[in-house]
Amino acid sequence: MPRPTKKIKLTWAELRQQRNALARFELYIPTLQLKQQQLQSAILQARREHHQAKQGADVCTEKISTYRTVFNNTAGVNVAALSAPEDIKTTTANIAGVRVPVFESAAFPQATYSLFGTSPWVDQALVDLQQQNIRLVELEILERKLELLDTELRKVTQRVNLFDKVIIPQTRENIRRIRIALGDRMIAAVARAKIAKEKLEEREPKGKLEVASA
Repeated sequence: MPRPTKKIKLTWAELRQQRNALARFELYIPTLQLKQQQLQSAILQARREHHQAKQGADVCTEKISTYRTVFNNTAGVNVAALSAPEDIKTTTANIAGVRVPVFESAAFPQATYSLFGTSPWVDQALVDLQQQNIRLVELEILERKLELLDTELRKVTQRVNLFDKVIIPQTRENIRRIRIALGDRMIAAVARAKIAKEKLEEREPKGKLEVASA
């Protein structure tokens, strides 16, 4: 049973306040729990997307590795520079109140070289390297997305635990203590009234007897 964290007034007004607070808390926690579930689902989906992007990047890397030895024979074509994104476009999405980045597209420098003066593999190398870099950009954005979702999930989980394990039990305990105190006061008041009545009744016969004797 949780111990009281602060002193509360043992009054009817305090009892009403505690009951109203409990009602608000019990309405609020399902909203938090729903957000927690939405974030958990979004994180699982983002992890699947990250896994797929990682697999795509690995496939590109493996493909490129089969002919990387010929990269020195590029006839002056800088395939590394031409395959590096010069513009990355992203949008944002709202997931359970969290704004996360979403990859849209990547633009690359325009390749201007002689088709007849370069090795035939250069075109394919550029395509493969660009695809690899796109996957790497997607991975970076997905990692940022996961970071934001994980951070929010930790915050929401802390709030859920705070309300579920501390605030709501404490409020219920406050209500219980106030009700006991008020009940004890009512019993004491009834007992005092009964004693007062008995004393009054004890005095009345004695007074009547004295009048009769006179």
